[in-house]
Amino acid sequence: MTLAPDRRRALPPQRPDVEQRRPAFDPDQPVEFWPTSAIRSALQGGDIETWKRIATALKRDPYGRTARQVEEVLEGARPFGIAKALWEVLERARVHLEANERAEAARHVRLLIERSGLNQQEFAARIGVEAEILATYLDGSVSPSAALMIRIRRLSDRFVKAKSGRPAETN
Repeated sequence: MTLAPDRRRALPPQRPDVEQRRPAFDPDQPVEFWPTSAIRSALQGGDIETWKRIATALKRDPYGRTARQVEEVLEGARPFGIAKALWEVLERARVHLEANERAEAARHVRLLIERSGLNQQEFAARIGVEAEILATYLDGSVSPSAALMIRIRRLSDRFVKAKSGRPAETN
């Protein structure tokens, strides 16, 4: 008597489907590590706690990966509900970040002027801007360009060296 061959061995090995091959998404991960598909799902059918987590990530890094994912998902979305709320969170976070950056630049310019020992009028003249323009840098309404920041630092450094009696370097 012959036994029938084991049919399971005769079948080709089955490939896992696409969903099984992808690493599982862990919703407990920080939002910054979520794939765009998870962001999309959360925005379409999430709950308030999930939306709060996304909003917190947007506030933390308004130009980061999550912000770009939210922009991509919300592009062309109807402007109401969670879509409108998250757009507002993103816009406000960016405005707040930019205001903080201008304030930080203003503090840095103020520090460099103070350490130079020059008054604002003289400092402005020596960096090639009008005193009114320098005032906008100091109140944080405008930020100087990177090139002007370098000029401001170099001028301050030159006067610090002059006050210390060291020869000034030319930059």
